[in-house]
Amino acid sequence: MERKPLSFGMTMLASAVGVVIVSALGGLLTFISMIAMVISLGSMDKEPLAVVKNDTFLTVDLGKISGDRSATGLQASFSTEKTVGLIDAVNAIRAAADDGKIAGIFLKGNGAMPLSWGSGSELRDALACFQQSGKPVVAYATAFSQGEYYVASLADCVCLHPSGMVDFRGMGAEVMYYKELLDKLGVEMQLIRPESCSYKSAGEVYTLNHMSDANREQIRAYIASIWKTAVAAIAEGRGLETAAVNSIADDLSGFMADGAYAQRLVDTLCFEEDVRHMLKEEYGGKQLLPLEKYSVNVKNVPNKAKDAIAVIYAEGNVIDGTSRGFGTAVYGDDIVKALKEAADDKEVKAIVLRVNSPGGQATASESMTHAVMAAREKKPVVVSMGDLAASAGYEMSCMADVIVAQPTTITGSIGVFGTVPNLGKLMRQKLGLNTDTVSTNRNANGLSVYRPLSPTALALWTKNVEDFYKVFVGRVAEGRHMSYDAVHQIARGRVWTGADAIGIGLVDTLGGIDLALSIAAEKAGVDNYKVKEFPKEKDAFAQLSELFGESSDDDLNLLSKMRLAGKWRVQGKHTKALSRLEQDLLFVTESEGLQARLPFVLVSE
Repeated sequence: MERKPLSFGMTMLASAVGVVIVSALGGLLTFISMIAMVISLGSMDKEPLAVVKNDTFLTVDLGKISGDRSATGLQASFSTEKTVGLIDAVNAIRAAADDGKIAGIFLKGNGAMPLSWGSGSELRDALACFQQSGKPVVAYATAFSQGEYYVASLADCVCLHPSGMVDFRGMGAEVMYYKELLDKLGVEMQLIRPESCSYKSAGEVYTLNHMSDANREQIRAYIASIWKTAVAAIAEGRGLETAAVNSIADDLSGFMADGAYAQRLVDTLCFEEDVRHMLKEEYGGKQLLPLEKYSVNVKNVPNKAKDAIAVIYAEGNVIDGTSRGFGTAVYGDDIVKALKEAADDKEVKAIVLRVNSPGGQATASESMTHAVMAAREKKPVVVSMGDLAASAGYEMSCMADVIVAQPTTITGSIGVFGTVPNLGKLMRQKLGLNTDTVSTNRNANGLSVYRPLSPTALALWTKNVEDFYKVFVGRVAEGRHMSYDAVHQIARGRVWTGADAIGIGLVDTLGGIDLALSIAAEKAGVDNYKVKEFPKEKDAFAQLSELFGESSDDDLNLLSKMRLAGKWRVQGKHTKALSRLEQDLLFVTESEGLQARLPFVLVSE
């Protein structure tokens, strides 16, 4: 029987019904998926405790220590492997020293992940404390990066793969400049900074294609300071003279495995299974337990102390506003709120502000500095500096009662700059777009990004940066009990290491967060205390709700957040350069107003 084709009307009806059915099924599947996600989120933040047996060796994998604070909720779920924050890692290592079931530490490097010098110093201090308990530290790697070797050099036994290497060659600095790229694109970046801030080099990466004399001077000084600290520690750990250590770096004689053994950088060449056999036969180790699992146990040890010390984490670029979903920056409003909550909390007797930031927006910096001053009126405030506490990161620190830094911390950079792009050439010559203007007043279009700043607008911007620089220097002078002129002489945007900052009054003492906590407890007059962390951690469901809730202009998109959080790791010189370019340009486009930040992140590759 021959079938007649459907009429146009019936065809449209059938199609509409099909769309409705498919949409309903899609909605149902989406609903079921969301229910499943919500159920999984309920258990995402609940980590099981590890079983610790007698004679356990903790495996401290340097490649799995990421950031100051351990990732939780959505951040943890998007990570391809379990990691632990530096502070939790340090706390776990120190707790292991007193744990009768922990027999020693198996320290692993992988050579692929650069380790910042400040973080390396913090870990090295914790491992040295562990060794004082009489327990061994055994290090092994298929390849050591310089930062990893700096940490591993204190080990009782340093082992290297027979075909491995120790990337030990001294410190160098490379700064990426974007001027020629911007020229090709037809973009002119207008840099405005105080005339005296010749060391404030962040904006120069957009206006020059080489280092300025002032920037070269300061970089040479601080890498020499960091290297001096590292060489002295390595020489002591390996029983070598500092001259011999520098000679090894100069001629790369310890780079390959045989050379590393001959130069006494390592004790033996072997495979990982040989090290595991050594741990069992020579040290009595019966179990290996990852530090990231053991740290969960340490965090969950009950502490019934009535008094508390607040630890407030300020890690990342300084940005106005509030974090939504992923907290991958120092959001000004969040830190202000955390400082107020800690200051008003009756249990909290003192505050430790953990700063690990290259700086950022001046308005957010001012807000946080004011909040530190308000908190200090109620209880002691001690700053613990991490890898970086510079520019806006230093301004929020300078009003604390005490500043503690690592000798390898990068700090200072007291200065400010502003950048305003001129996209006119790009629009006209590259895109074929033209703009024309109508205005009611002389400078109505004076701040347009499609033409150079008007003379009046340029003068206004210049006065703005000059005025803020004076405020910044004045803040430091007040907080550090110095004269304005004395601060100005060491400011001007110049960067210092923690070791050098002590001699010029920017830092009070050298050490890690443990020392900062001890000082805070002493100032508060408490012996027994618990730690309260701020900003308060949100569970995964709350993070998800914020992430897909109402967006804000200062909030980074999901992909950017994951990248800036370091969840997507890049390896190789070319991909590192592309990632750096992406992050720098992303930060510039996300930031408005005056900037007080560094143009780099120093890592020990």
